[in-house]
Amino acid sequence: MENRIDMLNGSLGDKIIKYAIPLAVTGVLQQLFNAADLAVVGRFSGKEAMAAVGGNAPVIGLLINLFVGISLGSNVIIARSIGQKDNENISKSVHTSVIIALLGGLLLAVLGELLAPVIVNMLDVPTDVYPLAVKYLRIYLAGMPVILLYNFEAAIFRSCGNTQTPLAALVVSGILNVILNLFFVLGLGMDVDGVAAATVLSNLASSAILFAALMKTNLPVRINLRKIRVYGDVLGQILIIGIPSGIQGMIFSFANIIIQSAVNSLGTTVMAASSAAYNLEIFSYYIMNSFGQACTTFVGQNCGAGNGGRCRKTLKLCLMQSLISTAAANGIILLFSRPLLGIFNTDPAVIASGQVRLRYIFFAYLFSFAQEVLSGYLRGFGISFIPAACAVIGICGVRLTWIFTVFRQAPSFATIMQVYPISLCITAAAILVITLFVKPSRKLKGEIC
Repeated sequence: MENRIDMLNGSLGDKIIKYAIPLAVTGVLQQLFNAADLAVVGRFSGKEAMAAVGGNAPVIGLLINLFVGISLGSNVIIARSIGQKDNENISKSVHTSVIIALLGGLLLAVLGELLAPVIVNMLDVPTDVYPLAVKYLRIYLAGMPVILLYNFEAAIFRSCGNTQTPLAALVVSGILNVILNLFFVLGLGMDVDGVAAATVLSNLASSAILFAALMKTNLPVRINLRKIRVYGDVLGQILIIGIPSGIQGMIFSFANIIIQSAVNSLGTTVMAASSAAYNLEIFSYYIMNSFGQACTTFVGQNCGAGNGGRCRKTLKLCLMQSLISTAAANGIILLFSRPLLGIFNTDPAVIASGQVRLRYIFFAYLFSFAQEVLSGYLRGFGISFIPAACAVIGICGVRLTWIFTVFRQAPSFATIMQVYPISLCITAAAILVITLFVKPSRKLKGEIC
């Protein structure tokens, strides 16, 4: 906890970078869990197993994004309470967040076990991939309680300016995940069940590390087992911010399921290529997203302290730093795209299709960085519905319409990919216009803050 950043005083530019870099690396390590799964099964179990793992990604996102969005609500409420020096509200928010994570995870685990075959059927996966996809999904969803617990614990740390402790926990669990992948697949002869079990066990380790750290800290975010329960007053505050973000994530993932179904209809080679490219492009996304989350937390604390000037300065710095960092990451990945895609599968057809996806997605990121930071800025003030509505209409609505109209007329991988820059351009423009008209900094003494 000693690594926390003072967001209320002093310079901002260096502190935003210090906050964002560990956060981006943490996101990359989380994605490496799935990347390690893909690399191991792609090399040692074949492209059918690789397609089964990658094809489940949108479904998993759909099921967990509601609670990840709610964890963002916890982040904002705790950050604002820190700015207000309201230790009682901080403690209530922390303990309520733990309950939300555990109960939500148990619910998703039960539903996942019951509905896994139905969910996989929705994806229109090829017959040779179907049994592997069901097996992987069931095991992965059984680990939802610890996966969600880690996300809420990380949100607690980030709300008080500490992004290094969640990173340290993931370094340990990331190494464990790779070791267990190789042990289960090469040592025991397992396939997708081995990599799914490795992911769950590694998440168990990271969540346990953070829980122990939260029990030992002397800061107001300390966990006391006797206080773990739902506090109705803070639950309402968390849900007001978290539910719109969570619903946005769920609808976003639903749109991705429809897109994944369209990708699946083009065959196993395109499925494998899309999965491999996704596991590269997501690295750049996490860099971009880290500045959006930094904007949320810095604005949240300064909103609570009543400092509108630092909120506006945070927005400008996050936009500039996100653009530069994202452009640099995109350039490096595109330059080395062929050998990087080859890590997952050496089939020339898979690599060529993967490069098509990367080019379209990285062009879309020229608009996405603004959407991420502007949305984070508004959420820092507790304004969650507006960015969620823009994303649902501008991203999800456009993508669904595109798949059911344009793709049906020209069913190709390039046609699917074209919708990404179009939808993100529309959404970024809408949020920019709204941000220019909504002046939350004028309401620092009002209900929003």
